[in-house]
Amino acid sequence: MDALVIAGKTYSSRLLVGTGKYKDFTETRAAIDASGAQIVTVAIRRTNIGQDPNQPSLLDALPPSQFTYLPNTAGCYTADDAIRTLRLARELLDGHDLVKLEVLGDPQSLYPNVVETLKAAEILVKDGFKVMVYTSDDPIIAKQLEDIGCVAVMPLASLIGSGMGILNPWNVQLVRDAVKVPVLVDAGVGTASDAAIAMELGCDGVLMNTAIALAKDPVKMAGAMKKGVEAGREAWLA
Repeated sequence: MDALVIAGKTYSSRLLVGTGKYKDFTETRAAIDASGAQIVTVAIRRTNIGQDPNQPSLLDALPPSQFTYLPNTAGCYTADDAIRTLRLARELLDGHDLVKLEVLGDPQSLYPNVVETLKAAEILVKDGFKVMVYTSDDPIIAKQLEDIGCVAVMPLASLIGSGMGILNPWNVQLVRDAVKVPVLVDAGVGTASDAAIAMELGCDGVLMNTAIALAKDPVKMAGAMKKGVEAGREAWLA
């Protein structure tokens, strides 16, 4: 398949996966291998990547030499909090600068707070981070984030963890048309057909966690998602 390019680096897989919610790191590794994903997101506030030397570390299960880590700010509700979290991640990962910014509006919906997101993005870009950013499906905001210097825009399909699929394909299409940087659908993908639809809309990739990690068989679901993304991409190219 044609390659995905983010911040000048090339990836053969257009599926990005999270590392949370699995029963243990062994299952995490098996599912990620089945997904074929090369970029893995890590919630810095919830996952041990060296903060606690006495606990098992994700770095052992998924060595950074084999996977591109995408530290994210899940659980952050202010720009300051998100910035602090990503500076810590950069320290823990030896200067790693590709990050996923998400600033949430409230703990119920986990909908993005775009005002705080724009504020954080501006500071992080100036600080030398390559920012992939979780946002609403608003094309105007997407363009502003691109203008700030974000390397990828990640509109939600539906609420985080809801598995409701792409509720507003028209808006995702508008976001895709508004920016030149990669657009990746993030949040709310429930099953393989949702992933295929995202790719058929012309998106450059899909990020998911819950749909795989909380499936009855995460490894099998990871394989299904891989095929869904590939089929959708091929259909769009065709």
